[in-house]
Amino acid sequence: MSAPLIVLLVLLAAALAALATWLVIQRRRRLAARRTIIKTLAPGDQRVAMVINPVKAHAPAARALLAEACELAGWDPPLILETTRQSPGYEQARRAVQLGADVVLAGGGDGTVREVARALANTPAALGLLPLGTGNLLARNLGLPVADLPASIRAALHGDQRRIDMGKISLQDADTGELRSSTFLVMGGIGFDAEVIAATRDDLKKRVGWLAYSEAGVRLLPGRRTRMSISLDGEAPKIRKVRSVLIANLGRLPAGIDFIPEARMDDGLLDVVIMSPRSLAGWLWVAGKVVTKNPRKIPVIDYRRARTVEIRVAQPTQTQLDGDLAGAATTVRVEVNPAALLVRAPSPDSQQPQPQTPQHAAGSAAGAGG
Repeated sequence: MSAPLIVLLVLLAAALAALATWLVIQRRRRLAARRTIIKTLAPGDQRVAMVINPVKAHAPAARALLAEACELAGWDPPLILETTRQSPGYEQARRAVQLGADVVLAGGGDGTVREVARALANTPAALGLLPLGTGNLLARNLGLPVADLPASIRAALHGDQRRIDMGKISLQDADTGELRSSTFLVMGGIGFDAEVIAATRDDLKKRVGWLAYSEAGVRLLPGRRTRMSISLDGEAPKIRKVRSVLIANLGRLPAGIDFIPEARMDDGLLDVVIMSPRSLAGWLWVAGKVVTKNPRKIPVIDYRRARTVEIRVAQPTQTQLDGDLAGAATTVRVEVNPAALLVRAPSPDSQQPQPQTPQHAAGSAAGAGG
């Protein structure tokens, strides 16, 4: 099959998916308009802080809605802390905790959420989510209404609390000697998935959201496999030729794709997915298994579970954390941090089916994420 034909098929499928999604969203918005926006207030007082990325399109609306919600509850005005390019959220969240915040809302994309969560790990402060980005991976996995900003604020202020695991990761580049450490909430990866993120066009992402990744994916499908040494839980490493290794705490992706149905956010384990297709046929095999959720094992994708993972490659290879590039590395070490983070989300009986929008929207306004 020729490359142009592959691109045409992918774009056609994306267009049909976008149309179907739009129709579903319109129906759900009509239903949502009939529901009461303000929920019965939780008893007691609480100190609220928000760490927000001010460049996001819906940042002003988020600030106004949160201030209104706190006023209606009879609480003090929320502490608002803005991120900067040099300080993307960690320091601001640490300050909020030091000032006694009971809940710290992360208003931004997955990068902002990750930085705030890193500061809240192993503290009594809860993380609330205001999804203003493109992927909004943690919000989707927690069942948050990513296209409904008022509902997200309700969940952050009055939702159920639960503790979830986090991933701790160390990245080393033997060529430069650089050593970096970070955390992730949904999944990290090395290889093809990170290469797709790096190749995705920013202008296209602003126009069509997460659908932009499919265009980059088509371009990179013919790439070669990489020889990787993979060790789980300290076992002897195994040498594999692979396209990508994903280490996940949660398994749901945009478009409603449950990539790892067995993944649990609080089981104290990481789900490791090793993908090794050599051709388009191999990728179609992977896609078929994921879409149909067929439990039968196939040789081009391997699912494992572990508490620690170590991956080594000969040449620096691109990595990603929760959909953001994390730089090239030759050694990746990951371990689970069990029950490290207290999060707030809608209670199971109040959750609505989540619209998987190609672009973030707040209320009835479409916006661009990043």
